[in-house]
Amino acid sequence: MEIGMIPDLFLAAIGVVMAEAALFAAVGVFLLGLSDLAVDFIWLGTMPVRRRKAAAGLPAPAKPGRFAIFVPAWDEAAVIGAMLGHAGAAFGDSDYLLYVGCYPNDPATIAAVRATAGCRVRLVIGPAPGPTSKADCLNRIWERMIEDEAADGVGIKAVVLHDAEDVVHSAELRLFDAMIEHFDLVQLPVVPLIDPASRFVGGHYLDEFLEAHGKELVVRELIGAGLPSAGVGCAIGRDALAAIAASRGAPFDPDSLTEDYELGLRLATMGGRATFVRYAAERGRPVVATREYFPATLDAAVAQKARWMTGIALAGWDRLGWSGGLAERWMRLRDRQSILAALVLAAAYLALLLWAALLLAGGDMRPFGPTLSLLIAINSALLLWRLAMRFGFVAAAFGWREGLRALPRSVTGNIIAIMAARRALARYSAMARTGVARWDKTAHAFPRQLPAE
Repeated sequence: MEIGMIPDLFLAAIGVVMAEAALFAAVGVFLLGLSDLAVDFIWLGTMPVRRRKAAAGLPAPAKPGRFAIFVPAWDEAAVIGAMLGHAGAAFGDSDYLLYVGCYPNDPATIAAVRATAGCRVRLVIGPAPGPTSKADCLNRIWERMIEDEAADGVGIKAVVLHDAEDVVHSAELRLFDAMIEHFDLVQLPVVPLIDPASRFVGGHYLDEFLEAHGKELVVRELIGAGLPSAGVGCAIGRDALAAIAASRGAPFDPDSLTEDYELGLRLATMGGRATFVRYAAERGRPVVATREYFPATLDAAVAQKARWMTGIALAGWDRLGWSGGLAERWMRLRDRQSILAALVLAAAYLALLLWAALLLAGGDMRPFGPTLSLLIAINSALLLWRLAMRFGFVAAAFGWREGLRALPRSVTGNIIAIMAARRALARYSAMARTGVARWDKTAHAFPRQLPAE
């Protein structure tokens, strides 16, 4: 059928759907944009009183202690050996033990751990075949750590969480040793590594983490909201974990998909103190951070984002509810808005596609009403501001070229978020029926050339 022969009624119907989708998207983008803008203004307004400090300038810990580093590992034979080798070299003669949690039906990972095992690496093989949940694996490590404390006669000062693909920083234990004496939880930034073969899918994580860990978590701490753990590059005081374990039988909840996120918020409700630390190892150097590769393929990225959405936005609502003051509720709302944000984005892209279709078909292109036109104008300004902030964070860390790449990558991130929201709703529905939370991990890689510190 020729385009010109499309019935006017059909074109009119497209116009109605376009207008409704545009109105829904415009209102949603406006409200979400105002929340983002408030975070930006708090961050910008506190810049004069925030100074980047150097870990080298921290006072020596009053009571130096031993750290237990927990590394849960299911199907990680490809990376665990390199990760443990680098961690041993980076931490040197610090007082630490590396606990690696494995499963009896994963002989390849067990063999890789044993090949690198020394007096500081302790292999923990749980009784159940894998994968269970990540939290269940961490609980098995916790039990082994308690046994070792009794056998060795040396107490643990704090537990540090890391993943099997993490590139640890050589200064992190020194920083944790000084800071954990004043806080129950100390979180370092997470900086994704750049994968040249996945500039857009893998690269969009870089953009999001640089902004979230350069601004969002900073603001959360400033306004007194609970600080969620990122699950890696995080130290939790041994007594704080013991208190959580005493309250529910285990420090990590095996029924949670995002046990790290929930741990930080539950610690806050118990009166624990947490801090997000952006310290350089020495003045003029990058911040002490955990680095790692994130998923490089579309399907893997969607799967990972869906797990986060399911655990935080959906199951987290059920499990944690709403509590605390205005700041805490605002931050929990921001944590849980991802599904709504994906729906708003889908409506916006639908409206844009229908507008283009009408334009090509020669349909009635009457202008939007004054309210919608005003919202579109405001949202356009908010979009430019958002892109400018994104560019600034990425360019400050990796140069202006990478900052420019972050601009089109925002579209990649939006598409992944929309696809992940659909998968998250399906997964949440399945969890509601079965009541089972299983470890849904992606394949990992460890860099051949380590990033400069």
